[in-house]
Amino acid sequence: MSIRRKIRLGELLVQQKVISEEQLTSALAEQKRSGRKLGRVLADLGYLTESSLHEFLAKHLQVPFVDLKQVRIDREAVKLLPEPLARRYRALVLHHDARGLLVGMADPSDLHAYDELQAKLRQPLRLALVGEADFLRTLDLVYRQTDEIASLAEAVRDELKEGDVDLESLSAEEGSPDAPVLRMLQTMFQDAVQARASDIHIEPGEDKLRIRLRVDGVLQEQVIEGKRVASALVTRLKLMCGLDIAEKRLPQDGRFSVRVRDSGLDVRLATMPTTHGESVVMRLLNQSSALLPLGQLGMPAQTEDRFRRLVERGAGMMLVTGPTGSGKTTTLYAALNHINRPGVKVITVEDPVEYRLDRITQVQVMSKIGLDFARVLRTALRQDPDIILVGEIRDRETVEIALRGAMTGHFVFSTLHTINAVATVNRLLDMGAPGYMIAAAVHGVLAQRLVRRVCTDCVQPAQPTPNQLAWLSSCRPNMVVERQKFVAGAGCTYCNLSGYRGRVAVYELLEIDRPLADAVRRGDLEGFARAARSREGYVPLAQGAIDLALSGVTSLAEAMAVGSGLEEILDADGDAPLAEASVEQLLVQQA
Repeated sequence: MSIRRKIRLGELLVQQKVISEEQLTSALAEQKRSGRKLGRVLADLGYLTESSLHEFLAKHLQVPFVDLKQVRIDREAVKLLPEPLARRYRALVLHHDARGLLVGMADPSDLHAYDELQAKLRQPLRLALVGEADFLRTLDLVYRQTDEIASLAEAVRDELKEGDVDLESLSAEEGSPDAPVLRMLQTMFQDAVQARASDIHIEPGEDKLRIRLRVDGVLQEQVIEGKRVASALVTRLKLMCGLDIAEKRLPQDGRFSVRVRDSGLDVRLATMPTTHGESVVMRLLNQSSALLPLGQLGMPAQTEDRFRRLVERGAGMMLVTGPTGSGKTTTLYAALNHINRPGVKVITVEDPVEYRLDRITQVQVMSKIGLDFARVLRTALRQDPDIILVGEIRDRETVEIALRGAMTGHFVFSTLHTINAVATVNRLLDMGAPGYMIAAAVHGVLAQRLVRRVCTDCVQPAQPTPNQLAWLSSCRPNMVVERQKFVAGAGCTYCNLSGYRGRVAVYELLEIDRPLADAVRRGDLEGFARAARSREGYVPLAQGAIDLALSGVTSLAEAMAVGSGLEEILDADGDAPLAEASVEQLLVQQA
């Protein structure tokens, strides 16, 4: 392939009358001051758009332009070029076929880089222009460290050959940072941070080890050959937590902190004995993650206003409910941060303390020494608090102490695991809390779930499937589906081909007013549920998920996955559930 001589971009743009001499002079002065690339400076100054610059360069160099947001990159082809060379020469191998390699370069006119790439790859090269900003972003995504983890696992296996020293002795004596087990753990944490993972699962099998990362609520798996690697990893992790490495029959919990890429990670670790060894799950809490303000949680404006009014009350109880990993702690801390001021005494009782806030007294529960929620809560009430946060209500003793605290002039925040806001009262009663105490103390319940956001780089229009149409019809019988527009992600490099990147919460807020409190006091749970659903401003979780799909934030498939089983199908009078309808019947009704 013929390559033109190295070009001076500014002179070429002036020569082709794309920009003026005055604009080039101004851009060169800004480039000298900032040190940025000339093309980026021209785009930032508004002299030309980035897309027009790419189009111009591709035409001049006689190479195609490849938009990395839209292309599906061949992960096996990428591995042909080591990451250090890819970064040095601003190049990515995009595709491999019988004609050779398609290589995307941020600067295809760089003759030295082209020669070096030919010498390294030793195959016919076809060049394409790629945007530099997209290139840098893509590098971090395609060069994941799964291969390095696998190679380090092989090094660990080599150290654990039969006849070697005992595993526990080996792990306990490792002092070098270059030891394979430690380097494997370090690489594993780096990969987890790069992938934005919330959890790491280490799962030993009969002859394999599975390492799975939970990203946006979904597990991504890597399989490594060799069972003994898992034992070495678990032993080292136990040592880092100060746990008993000899105890493999009972579950153990611990925590430790690590630094990964200039950011601190708090790691909560839990082990569990299985038939093939100990399984480990680690929850990753980024210390450098900024605490979200209440206004940035993504609540609908009306819900946020009502929630603010509830948390600003002087006494009572506010419950946040949802499954594990639904963002309850983030919401509670946003509320605490909103009302945290010098004139207010705030005490939290948590297991573990996930965020650290100034001016707040935070207590870590330690069940091993008898410092459980109930005991700390009793002590906290004698510390003259205005506000108490109980990390989780788990038993009758804790719920009664918390309710009495709310009835005696304190404001109590806590969490429960319930399916929705309406079911929370049932759960409290099931735990043994008296109805009159619930009615007097609980002022509001916020239920929430997390739904995945559609990836903005591969979003495209989507048509509902028959099942989705049936679900929509059951949730919103009066909605004309044909007039609505839905989106989904096609899958790209930036979202790991999933079509989703990031998550957003969907909320259901229920304020307990006098009629609802009277129903609870009487034990009329059916009347309570019916009255709750008829409250003005009450939006069930399923309806909130549909609203996010209608606004293009998430897909209808994701909304249905989160909302299915939460919706209530009522007749026109709202009195009784309808008989279950088939998909065909609902489609006929929709038509």
